[in-house]
Amino acid sequence: MYDKDRYDPNHDTSVVTSSDLRKDRCRLTLKMLNNLRKAGDAREREKKEELALVRTMYAPPPTEEGLGAAPPI
Repeated sequence: MYDKDRYDPNHDTSVVTSSDLRKDRCRLTLKMLNNLRKAGDAREREKKEELALVRTMYAPPPTEEGLGAAPPI
């Protein structure tokens, strides 16, 4: 499942070279902050979806009478 709000390696301009001192590129732009926010939102959304799946996967099975289940006391 690919989400367009996730990290895109084509937009990664932070490749380190041997002569790079990182003095000029250490400022975050509003575009960079917005991309980080979108990635965080997408991560939270995926986490909620996974949690819902895990809850349904590990939920106790419904007990139906007549299928060998013990009667309630």
